[in-house]
Amino acid sequence: MRIHLAFNSTTVKVNTVHTPNRQWSRWLAILVCLAAGLLATVVGTSTAQPATHFEVDQDWPRLPFGEQWITGGLGGMCVDQRGHVFLLNRQNVVPADLDGARLAPPVIELDPSGAVVRGWGEPAQLGGRLHDCHAGPDGTLWIVAAGTGVVQQWPLDGSRLLRQIGETDRFDSSDGTRDGRPLNSDRAQFFLPAAIDIHEESGEIFVADGELPGGNQRIAVLDGDGRFLRQWALHREADDDTAALPHCLRVSTDGLVYVCDRQADRIQVFDRMGTFVRNIDVPWTPVTPPHSERTGTRGSAVALAFSPDADQRLLYVLNQNRVMVDVVDRRSGEVVSSFGGGPGRYPTQFTLPHGIGVDSQGNVYVAEQEGRRIQRFTPISSR
Repeated sequence: MRIHLAFNSTTVKVNTVHTPNRQWSRWLAILVCLAAGLLATVVGTSTAQPATHFEVDQDWPRLPFGEQWITGGLGGMCVDQRGHVFLLNRQNVVPADLDGARLAPPVIELDPSGAVVRGWGEPAQLGGRLHDCHAGPDGTLWIVAAGTGVVQQWPLDGSRLLRQIGETDRFDSSDGTRDGRPLNSDRAQFFLPAAIDIHEESGEIFVADGELPGGNQRIAVLDGDGRFLRQWALHREADDDTAALPHCLRVSTDGLVYVCDRQADRIQVFDRMGTFVRNIDVPWTPVTPPHSERTGTRGSAVALAFSPDADQRLLYVLNQNRVMVDVVDRRSGEVVSSFGGGPGRYPTQFTLPHGIGVDSQGNVYVAEQEGRRIQRFTPISSR
């Protein structure tokens, strides 16, 4: 018997040509099962609808957390292709906070179950105000240190520094210090860098440079060896004097660059050469808890991640003004849902959320700077 398998987006078609073989039905059943499994994998990664509703996983991460570790503010996070989560621990902990615990290392790796794999890094070498990271398919980790103005590349285990772009504590300013005038110069030196992403096809490195007033205000693009290629500023109309602070950056699979225009409460979209494409406004309503100040001064687009489907149909946007995660349709720019419990320290709530990532299963991770923790939100498929 000869068996011909034909695939389309929804079915498996089996055509058989019979031969005098008594085992043909058995082999047919095996091949159909294999074909169906292959099709399910293909469909699951290319056409599955990304999730818009989530619930918190209160069993993640697992305890004990490292060797009785306590973290400082989590400045950023990223997820690799295995689903391992990397946390950037700023270590802003005073001795009284430890209360017998140990200060966690600057970089913490968790496996998909939430168990700690390892922690590593020396604060003096990694730099200050760890802000963002990118875990590449080559098994390396890029880390942005806003406070010391550098971008570094490490193996995932932190065994040795592979590369550093920028000179530590030397800023792209008129006098090389944080007090100098920002230059936004055409060189691979930064002034308060905020975020990093890699365009995998070209190998180009994109850096959002200037997370606070007083620093640079640009997107810098480097080649795979760290050499400066080009730069551009956030887009402004003639009557728009809003401070241009690029606080986050992600490159989509179709080659568009998404930048958090934090002060303007929106995401700006560019092509890889820096041509402005459009704005995606992220609306918000202030949250005013009883006996507390209302929210609304931190920005409604602070960090973002793409949904894991092949088309990356959704953006998951950290909205610090609403203290929620907004789910945004990437094509229409509309907010289709939101999740999170608003400001607070209980499950689902956030205290200054500052980093967000998504794994291949669609789980969304939110790292908190003031809350000093990471929460995982799992998709609710029934909604």
